[in-house]
Amino acid sequence: MRPLILVALVLNALLPRTWAQALSVSASPTELRSKFEVRYVAPSSVYINGGRDEGLQEGFHLTVKRLQPGEPLLSAATVAQLVVTAVSAHSAVCDIESSTQDPAVGDVAQISQQDLESLQAIQQSKTARRYAQVVSFTDGDPLDQELRDYVPHPPSPEVNRFRGRISYEFNSITDHEAGLSTLQHGIAVRMDANRLGGTFWNFTGYWRGRINTSSNPVQTTTIQDLVNRTYTIGLFYNNPQSLYSIGVGRLYVPWATSLGTIDGGYVARRVARRARLGFFAGSTPDPTAWNYKPNRQIAGVLANTEIGRFENVRITSTVGVAVTRLGWRAERQFAFTESSFSYKQLVSLYHNLEADQLVAGRLGNTESGAVISNSFFTARIQPLKWLTLEANHNYFRTIPTFDLVLVGTGLLDKYLFTGLSGGLRLELPGRITIYGNLGQNKRNDDVRRSLNQMYGIGFRNIFDTGVRADIRRSEFSGAYGSGWYQALQLSREIGSACRVEISGGQQEFRSTFTDDTRGFFMNSNIDWFLSRHYSIGGGINLYRGKIQDYDQTFFSLGYRF
Repeated sequence: MRPLILVALVLNALLPRTWAQALSVSASPTELRSKFEVRYVAPSSVYINGGRDEGLQEGFHLTVKRLQPGEPLLSAATVAQLVVTAVSAHSAVCDIESSTQDPAVGDVAQISQQDLESLQAIQQSKTARRYAQVVSFTDGDPLDQELRDYVPHPPSPEVNRFRGRISYEFNSITDHEAGLSTLQHGIAVRMDANRLGGTFWNFTGYWRGRINTSSNPVQTTTIQDLVNRTYTIGLFYNNPQSLYSIGVGRLYVPWATSLGTIDGGYVARRVARRARLGFFAGSTPDPTAWNYKPNRQIAGVLANTEIGRFENVRITSTVGVAVTRLGWRAERQFAFTESSFSYKQLVSLYHNLEADQLVAGRLGNTESGAVISNSFFTARIQPLKWLTLEANHNYFRTIPTFDLVLVGTGLLDKYLFTGLSGGLRLELPGRITIYGNLGQNKRNDDVRRSLNQMYGIGFRNIFDTGVRADIRRSEFSGAYGSGWYQALQLSREIGSACRVEISGGQQEFRSTFTDDTRGFFMNSNIDWFLSRHYSIGGGINLYRGKIQDYDQTFFSLGYRF
């Protein structure tokens, strides 16, 4: 032992100071990343900017959160739960285990507390304890595995985490067309409750409803009311070790989002590593659906499969059959498909289709047999980070029945263009984005083709004032009619406690099945967090049209927990 000590002292004296500093730095533990950014999204998977070098491993769980502009960090809403399925050096592919909204590029994926603590234990063991390598292992590191399995872990903070916001709302609507006024009292609930009772049940989403109305029994449906119907809320079961996935509430069927939201539920069972079978049923409340009718019920079955990885080629496909009833009377029986293809971040393709089995004599049908009801295809290419090109094709056999009041809000842009169209999105210096779409369509009774066009410009920080703006104009013509709209949206975050939004525009819709040809709308809203627990909000909505002509003022008082 004494000779070894002498040798160590001599080496310490002779070793250059820079080498000693380098060894000291290399021996210090590195800081582990716990948050990653979503870089690409597909129907059932996401691609994040962290991989093996950041400590991620297959089987790790992450929570995707979205922070709305102007909201404090603690108010970030949970969007989805992920599990890592493939890992490279600096990227990873994750399957979506459950979701309340579709994840989007820019969302933050945070590693679960349990997996993070395991990584920290492994990292500390590697820097604090040194072992001579006397044998090589072909399957893992026994020391790391022992630490992962036996180091005690405190309960994950996600278990029984209960966050939310409940608000009282007061609305006053003056209908100038009918000469009536309406007072409404209601509540709005935003909930984010994970791992209830230590189980794998989660309750998340947003809901708004009236609890009392006075002065006028006839309700005026405002733009705000229609937009509120596009929100989702539900109870979801997400256990990575279970073969089953369950959801109940107002939600999307995860593997068939083209069907729109349903008030009901779904059950799916994994029958192979990348395949599942499912059943769904409910009503159809979404006014932005192409075939929207408020009294429709739907039920169906589906099969879904996934092949490949985002790092190379990935394919997902869903096929199913469904039946609908209108007022509990038989309406449609149809098959549907929903497929996607992606190659890294360069190319992505998406297609959904519905084909009806017509029955002569039902709902006025004079023919029978299989026909295509609607089809939507889009191809997107991103050759450069600042340039995106896309091509779309839209087809409807019958006249769409979405709510026309929402034309100017941009929620119906997917349906306004029929036929073939192409577009681009260009990111310019100065945080400016320009975008546009052009296409041609010819109806049976048209002498020549009609030009569809939409173009706009977005500013993320006007003259360094913090104001965001989006200006767009669209002209469209389809089997359901023709028209145009132009709209402006402005928003500004004041610190992390206050957000102001103003939007307005004008729209015209020409069709043989509606008299509401032109309208002007303006919406304004302010949301202010007074403290950690309390918030107030309010605004004014105006609409001037041939059928609807109203003023709406609203006020809310909220409590966060």
